[in-house]
Amino acid sequence: MPNSGAEQNSARPSKSQLRVGRLTKAHGLKGAIKVELYTDAPERRFVPGAVFSLQVPSSSDWHGKTLELIELKFYNAQPVAFFKGILDRSTAETLIKAILWIEHDPAEKSDEEDAWFDHQLVGLTVIRDGAKVGTISKIDHFPAQDLITVDTPTGDVLVPFVKAIVASVDIDAGTMTVTPPLGLFEEIADETGDAPGETSSGAE
Repeated sequence: MPNSGAEQNSARPSKSQLRVGRLTKAHGLKGAIKVELYTDAPERRFVPGAVFSLQVPSSSDWHGKTLELIELKFYNAQPVAFFKGILDRSTAETLIKAILWIEHDPAEKSDEEDAWFDHQLVGLTVIRDGAKVGTISKIDHFPAQDLITVDTPTGDVLVPFVKAIVASVDIDAGTMTVTPPLGLFEEIADETGDAPGETSSGAE
């Protein structure tokens, strides 16, 4: 919490999946991989036998494939995953930066703080200063952060999904309240022109 063209060409997950982590670095020599967790409930998502879909560039050998978890361990508070068939460091390194998605029940409500499923967000009305500015049409996930595409009367606006901008999400009310910086949803007025009542002349 979205960089390069390769990341943007990554395989897109289905609406029935939840993003739960990103593989960051090989650990040791036996195929273990450090994980950046995107879930507050790893004990529920990262259970032995869990199968993850991989969001990777289309050029990757892992494109369209899945990983089955053997075990998730913690070393110095750092989560490290062991996957079936990943037996050495060189293989583990081919998975670095892959984003992990897991199937979930569409009726399931997330009990994790500040966590929502994509299908819950798409279609929400975006509110700024008490007024509607648009509707969420898409969520893109990148290693650095997520980007929300907001459909507005003047075109699509990309909004970083960060707490500094997304003030609140109310699924029941169907709204997302945003506090964006000036210029994100409107053009900033040109302040270089002459002040009212003044005129420019070619000579003093």
